[in-house]
Amino acid sequence: MKILAYANGDTEITEKDAKSLTHLNTAFVRLRKDGTLEADHLAIIKRFEEIRRWNPDIKIVASVVPLEAEAFTVCAAIPALREKTGSSCAELCARYGFDGVDFDWEYPCVPSNGVDATGADRHNFTLLCAEVRRALDASAKGLLLTIAAGADIYFVESVELPELVKVLDFINLMTYDLKCGFHALAGHHTALFSSTGDYFRNSGDQAVRLFHGAGVPKDKLLLGAAFYSRKWEGVKDRNHGFLQICATGGGYGPDYGKLREAYINKNGYIRYWDDEAKAPWLFDGSTFLSYDDEESITHKCDYVKKESLGGIFYWEHKCDPTGTLLGVMAEKLGKR
Repeated sequence: MKILAYANGDTEITEKDAKSLTHLNTAFVRLRKDGTLEADHLAIIKRFEEIRRWNPDIKIVASVVPLEAEAFTVCAAIPALREKTGSSCAELCARYGFDGVDFDWEYPCVPSNGVDATGADRHNFTLLCAEVRRALDASAKGLLLTIAAGADIYFVESVELPELVKVLDFINLMTYDLKCGFHALAGHHTALFSSTGDYFRNSGDQAVRLFHGAGVPKDKLLLGAAFYSRKWEGVKDRNHGFLQICATGGGYGPDYGKLREAYINKNGYIRYWDDEAKAPWLFDGSTFLSYDDEESITHKCDYVKKESLGGIFYWEHKCDPTGTLLGVMAEKLGKR
C-alpha cells in the first residue's frame, strides 16, 4: 500500500517521515517549452542519500510542472519535442537519482488556468506519456511514470484514460480543492463522500468511481488528502456556515499545523463533523474552514483498503510539522 507525500524542494524530511513513506514526490521540477527540464533549484536533492539510508525502499519521484505556461501543450504537440522531453526525463533520473517522473499538468484542454490549452491536448498527452515511458524504459529498469489528475469529470473527458493507463504506473487523484476559488459556496474541499444538499457533488469517492469507470484499475489510483484548509469569509451564520452561498470563492486557509495550534476549538472557532461526507469543518460565525484531520484521514485510509486502491497521498508535507496526519496514514496502512 502506497503512502506518498508531495514535498517542496526545501522541505525538511525527518527519519520518521522517511520510514513512514513509500514515495516522495519532489515539487517541482520545471519543464521548458524546448523539452528540457530545470531541477538545480531543489535543495532536497542533496538529501537523497540520507533519505534512502533511512528507508532504502522509498521511491523519490520528480514532480514536473511547466516553467512557461504553455510548456506541456507545446511539448506534447510536436514529435521532436515529445522525444526531447522523454530524453530529458531519462537524463534527469540518471543525473540526480530520481526513481521516475510525475507530470502535474493543470490541465490538458483547459484554458481557464491561464494556459493556451487546446482540444488537441487530449490525444497529444497520450503521445507524450508514451514517448516518456519509452525513454525511461530504455534508460533504466523500474523507473516510474505517474500523473497528478484533476478529480472530476472535466479531467476524465480531457485525457484518454484507457490509453494513458497502459503507460502509467499509477495516478494521483487530487481529491482536494474540490471546492476552491471557483466556488462561492462554503463546503468541503476534500470530502470523501458528497453531502445531501450540496450543489457541487464532487468527492473522493465520486472521483474514484469516475476514473475506474473510465478504465483505470483501482490499484492504479491513489486517493488525495489535504494538509491545508480552504477558507470562505463573510459567511451567513446559518447551518454553522455549511453550504451557504458566499460573495467570493474559497481561498487558501491555514495549514494543518496552524489549525491545531490556533483554530480547532480555539479562538471562537468550533469544529463540526459531517458524518455523511466524513469531513470536518470549522466556523466562528462568519469564517468557514474546510480541511482534513485525524478522523477524516482515518476514514480515507479505511476507504483505500475497502476499495483496494493503490494507496493514499497528500499535499503538502510541510503543512503538518507535527507529523500527526502522516502518523495516522502510517498506522492505518501498515507502515508502523
